[in-house]
Amino acid sequence: MIDPRRIAVGPILLLGITSLVGPSAAAVEQWWQPATDVSWQIQLSGDLDTEIPVDVYDIDLFDTPRATIADLQDDGRRVICYFSAGSYENWRPDKGRFPENALGKPLDGWPGERWLDIRSAAVRRIMLARLDLAADKGCEAVDPDNVDGYANRTGFSLKAADQVRYNQFLAGAAHARGLAVGLKNDVEQIPALVDNFDFAVNEECFRYDECGTLEPFIAAGKPVFQIEYVKPARADAICGEANRLGFQTLIKKLSLLAWRIDCGDR
Repeated sequence: MIDPRRIAVGPILLLGITSLVGPSAAAVEQWWQPATDVSWQIQLSGDLDTEIPVDVYDIDLFDTPRATIADLQDDGRRVICYFSAGSYENWRPDKGRFPENALGKPLDGWPGERWLDIRSAAVRRIMLARLDLAADKGCEAVDPDNVDGYANRTGFSLKAADQVRYNQFLAGAAHARGLAVGLKNDVEQIPALVDNFDFAVNEECFRYDECGTLEPFIAAGKPVFQIEYVKPARADAICGEANRLGFQTLIKKLSLLAWRIDCGDR
């Protein structure tokens, strides 16, 4: 499990963000910064398997009870809490807070989800409330998903600069609450954002030939938690290259149930 002597901490960063990140910003002075070699598991559906011998769990913010998070931590694990920061999901308990004019086109292949207008002040207030929930539940980090809307057909005229500002807003607000924060995908903007985030969470960089874009995180001493959705027969080929790059790569099914192949074991 985690050796606390290997965990670094960082000071609050002033990101030049004009939006309010939270009243606790002045009080928080440090947050968890994971090492590049920590092992991890991500499970976002099904009954959570808490018996996998890893350092870090990435689990759903809303679906995971506070007691489960505490139990994982009592067992020596760090906990990352997942939520979508760039899409509306019609099954979440705060779905009624989103104004209709902030809801864009559906996410292709994901029923019940719609892209968000990340320029909306209302959307930002909702994300601050989600970060408050993460801190209140005892999460040590967050994994905000769908933070690359500018590169998708959202129904809004989002620019690359809009996305950078929004992602920096999320990072600053997380740090203000003592939470580490990961950059999910958004590989084209890594040069602009690597300094703001504590780790990367990536899906399918091998499939899309994008793994080289993640190397700035490794160079900065920050882990790349990486997922490939492939058949087990392809695991050896992917794992060899992932291990060479220093990634923490898992072979998973798209459902993100407990099943996994950990490249660190190969």
